[in-house]
Amino acid sequence: MGFIKLASTSDAKPNSMMSVTVNDKKILLANVNGNYYAIDNVCTHRGCQLSKGKLQGETVVCPCHGSTFDLKTGNFVKGPTKKPEPAYELKVENNDIMINL
Repeated sequence: MGFIKLASTSDAKPNSMMSVTVNDKKILLANVNGNYYAIDNVCTHRGCQLSKGKLQGETVVCPCHGSTFDLKTGNFVKGPTKKPEPAYELKVENNDIMINL
């Protein structure tokens, strides 16, 4: 599909996360010290919204059972899950954060 607009840089506040739906996909967008990361927003353990979890550096902790995912790769850091999250390539053009779906 290629790159499409996910959000504006002004929407993604520094050191925060947000939920964005694009093409019926629920995406977690994180801004960590000016670096943008995108992974699926649905935890692979029980389907909780990761965007409601806790941002810890370049990881996100699921609010339901504490599964922790690396925002760069989508890999799980600790369980109870053993399944990674899909991670997406991003780029910034002007003030638009673009995602490769």
